[in-house]
Amino acid sequence: MAGSTQNTYSRSPIPSTTSYDSSSVSSAASPRTSGPYDGGLMGASPRPMSGQNPQQHMNLPSGGSMGHSSFQNPYHSATTSPGPPGMDSMASTGSSSGTPGASGGQMSAANLQAKRAYRQRRKDPSCDACRERKVKCDATETTSCSECSSRNVKCQFTKETNRRMSSIKQVQDLEKQIAQVKRENTHLRSMLNVREGQMDIDNDAPQQMPLQLPEIGSNPKRKGRPPPPQDLSRVRSNIRNFGRGIFKPPAPYRQIGSQAHFNPPRPDLPPKAICDHLLGSYYASVHMLIPILHWPTFEQEYEAVYKAGSLHGVPPVWSSLFFSVLAVGVLFSSDVSIHRPHKGKEYIEISRMLIDTWNDEFVIDHARSAILVSIFLTEINLKSAAWTWLASAVRISQDIGLHNETGPWPMIEGEMRRRVWWGIYVWDRHMSLELGRPLLIEDADCDISLPAAIDDHYIHDAGMMVPNGVSPLTNFILPIIHVVRAVSQLIKTLKSPIISPSTLATFDTHFSACMASFPPACQITTQEPLDPRMLAPVCHLMNARLILHRHNLTTSCPPEVRANAIEQCIRAALDSTNLFARAMASSTPSNPSIPPFGPTANAMTCTHIWRCTLFLLYGGHFDAALTCIRAAANIGTLRDVNVACGRNLAFFIGTLIEKRRGGCLIGSPGYRGERELDEELMAYVSGDLQAGTENSWVWAGSETGMNIAGSALGGKVGISPTLLGGPEGTTVLTDLEARDWGGWERVEYLVGVLAREQGGYAQPLYPQPGSGSRGGGSGAGQGSQERSRGNERMAITNII
Repeated sequence: MAGSTQNTYSRSPIPSTTSYDSSSVSSAASPRTSGPYDGGLMGASPRPMSGQNPQQHMNLPSGGSMGHSSFQNPYHSATTSPGPPGMDSMASTGSSSGTPGASGGQMSAANLQAKRAYRQRRKDPSCDACRERKVKCDATETTSCSECSSRNVKCQFTKETNRRMSSIKQVQDLEKQIAQVKRENTHLRSMLNVREGQMDIDNDAPQQMPLQLPEIGSNPKRKGRPPPPQDLSRVRSNIRNFGRGIFKPPAPYRQIGSQAHFNPPRPDLPPKAICDHLLGSYYASVHMLIPILHWPTFEQEYEAVYKAGSLHGVPPVWSSLFFSVLAVGVLFSSDVSIHRPHKGKEYIEISRMLIDTWNDEFVIDHARSAILVSIFLTEINLKSAAWTWLASAVRISQDIGLHNETGPWPMIEGEMRRRVWWGIYVWDRHMSLELGRPLLIEDADCDISLPAAIDDHYIHDAGMMVPNGVSPLTNFILPIIHVVRAVSQLIKTLKSPIISPSTLATFDTHFSACMASFPPACQITTQEPLDPRMLAPVCHLMNARLILHRHNLTTSCPPEVRANAIEQCIRAALDSTNLFARAMASSTPSNPSIPPFGPTANAMTCTHIWRCTLFLLYGGHFDAALTCIRAAANIGTLRDVNVACGRNLAFFIGTLIEKRRGGCLIGSPGYRGERELDEELMAYVSGDLQAGTENSWVWAGSETGMNIAGSALGGKVGISPTLLGGPEGTTVLTDLEARDWGGWERVEYLVGVLAREQGGYAQPLYPQPGSGSRGGGSGAGQGSQERSRGNERMAITNII
C-alpha cells in the first residue's frame, strides 16, 4: 500500500519525451543562463551570444566546406527556418570560398535531398570524451553514456560537430529548470496563502509546507533569556511596590493575593462511600490519561476534609476542584445505582458556584477545575460550552506561568505544574481536531519540559523514588503527548485542498513511531485481550490517522486520490476494529478486576467507532462493522453522542440498502467496481468532515440562520423540533429523536439486510427484532416472504 500511496498521482516534471531530429535544432538555439541548476550531468556549457552568429564549418560529402549559422535568435521568428540547420544561412551568405549568395542559392534540389538523406543516415554524435578516445558512445537524450559513467566524468557535447546534441541537452536542461521553478513558485505561493488564511493552490500540483514533526520523547526547544546582572533585590522590591496597580510581576515571582471577599456557602459533603467509589472511577479513567492531580496529596486533603466533617475553612477553589472530580467520576462509574448523568450535572453545578467569576488571583487549582469542567461538558455532548471552558483553562494556566519552565520549585509542585500544562495541551489538541477549531496553544509557547516518566505515587519532595520491581509509569500522558504534538502540523496540513502522498507517508511514519511508544498490549499486531481503559489513549492515535486520510475525500481531489483516501480510511478502521474487539473480549464476569467496556469509553471513543463504522459499511466489511456496532451497543446511553451516532448509522444503512436495490455497488465488497463516486454517499461517509466551513462541500449555497426552518417548511420537508426552537437547543436530540431510530438491535438487523442485498428485494438474514417467526406451508410461505419484504421496505423508509 505504501507503493500505491506514492504513485497515486505522480507526474513527470518533463511532459514530453519526444526525440529530437535534425529539423528541431532551430528551436533549441536559445542561450542558457547560469543559475543554481547549471552544470547538470549532461548539461552543455553555456555559450555567450554576440551580435553576429558564430560560424561553423561542416565537411560536405564532396570535401567542400560550407559556412552556416549554428545558433538562431529564438526571440526573432523571422530568422527561424523549418528546414535543417544552416539552410537559411546558406541562402544568404553562400559558401566560405566567397561564392555570392545568388550562386549559392542555385544549389540543385538533388544535392539538397542527398545532404538531407546523408544527415538522416548518420548516427547521433558521440560525446566529447568518447569522441576523443574514439570509442562507441551510447548516450541518450536523458542519460549519460556508459563510458563516462564508468570513468566518473561529465558526459557533455561541446565540440563544434556535436552542436546538434548540445542544443538538445540545452533544451532538456531548460525544461528541467522550468519545471523546478514552477514547483518552487507553487510552494512559495502555498506558504503565502497559508499566512494570509487562503488556500488557493493549483489542484494539479498540490504542495504543502515542509513538515516539522517533533522527535518522539524530545523536549520543546527552550527559549533564551537575558542574563541576570548583579544583585537587584532592591530594584525588585521597588518594582513590586511602585508597579502595583500598573502591572504584575511574572507569575512565578508574584505573591498570590487573598480571596477573603469571596466566601460562598459551603455545600454538604456527599456520603463518603459514594465519594470513594467516584474517586476510584475518576482515577481509572481521566487520571490514566492526564494525571493533573498529585494523587497522594489529593487523597490526604480529601481524608482531612471528611475527618473535619465539612468544607468550612477549605478554600473555595479546592472545593470546586473536588466536586468537578466527583462529576467526572459519575460519568465513568460502573455502578448502576448512580443516576448518570444527572448526579454529575448536580456536582458540576456545585463546582461552578464555588468559582469566583470576578477572581483576579489564580492558582493551579483554578486551571485544574476549569479543564475538568471542559472534560465533563464534552462527555455530555455540550461541545461549545466545553470549548469555552477549555479557553478559560488555557488562559488561567498561561496567567500563572505553567507554560514556562521556572523555579526553583519543590519537587512535587514543579512536576505537577508540568503535568497540568501538558494535560491542558492534550485537551486543546483533542478538542481542536474533533471540532475543527483553531488551536488555543502555540507550540512555540511551550517552554517547559515533558512530564517525568513516573507515576505520581513515587514523586516526593525529597525526590523521585520507585521501589524495585515496580513499573514506574502506568498512566498514558507521555504516549498521548507524542501523538498530539503532531496535531498542530496536522491542522495546518488539513487546510490544503489536497494532501500529497509524500505528506501522508510522513505522517504515517510518525504515527507508527508514536504507536511504538505505547505498551505492548496496545499494539495492532497483538492478539491478547486489551484492558478497556487502554482503548481511549490509543484512540487519540487511531482517530488522528483516520482524520488525516479522510481529508482527501473532498471534491477538490481527483477521483483517484479520493479512491485512495477511502482505502486508507478503511484500513485505519479495520485496525481500530481489532482494538475494539480485544477490549470487549477482556471485560468478562470471570475477570472482575477489569472494568466493563461500556463505562470506560469516552466521547472520543464513541465518535471514532462511528467514523470507522461508516467506512466499513461503505466498503462492505460487514463483520468488522458489526464488531463496531456491538461495541457501541455496549456503551449504549452512557454517552449522549453515542445515541446520536446510532441514529446516524441507522439512516446511513437505510440509504445504502436503497442504493444497492437501485443497482449501486456501494455497500458491498465490490464497491471498487463503481465507475463514478456517488456524491450523496461520499457526503454521508465523510461524517463530521462536513462540520467545518473550510473543508466541507455540501453547504455551498445553503440557507443560513433563521432561513433554515423557513426554507425547510417551504419545501414541505419534515423538520426536527429542535430547529424550531425546541427546549433542548438546536444540536441536541429530543427524547423522540433519541428513540425513533430503533436502537442498536435495529442497526445490527439492517446490516444483515444490507449483507444479503444483491440488487432487488431480498429476504432478511434473520427475523426483524420484535417480530415473531412466520410459519405455514409452501404456498403460505411465498406470501409470507412477500409480506416480510414489504414490511422491511416500509421500516427502512420510516428510518430514512
